[in-house]
Amino acid sequence: MEIITGIERRRRWRLEEKLRIVAETEQPGASFADVARRHEVSRGLLWNWRSQVRRGALVAEPMPTFLPVQITADAPVAVPGLIPAIAASAARVEITLPDGTCIRVGADVGLATLRRVMTAVRR
Repeated sequence: MEIITGIERRRRWRLEEKLRIVAETEQPGASFADVARRHEVSRGLLWNWRSQVRRGALVAEPMPTFLPVQITADAPVAVPGLIPAIAASAARVEITLPDGTCIRVGADVGLATLRRVMTAVRR
């Protein structure tokens, strides 16, 4: 068991901050060392960020976009008795994560259980 006490001394940089600082180094007349010093980041770390940006490994998240919505006249409502029921055991939810991991759960899985599974998979 490892117990760590005290304040964490390593700063966590948000993606937006990294990109903004790297962009400063690419301004005409900007000194790489001055930018690093001004933001209290080592030149080596700043160099790594810049290399990641150039390789495409460090990019901004795409901005959400709005899609057009078209409102139509009221659609006819289906009568519940006429729709074939799907057995609860056959209903499934499939979640595919960006790394390709696929999780399939039945409709009977509780929210708390699903949260625990998602937390474990993200680690």
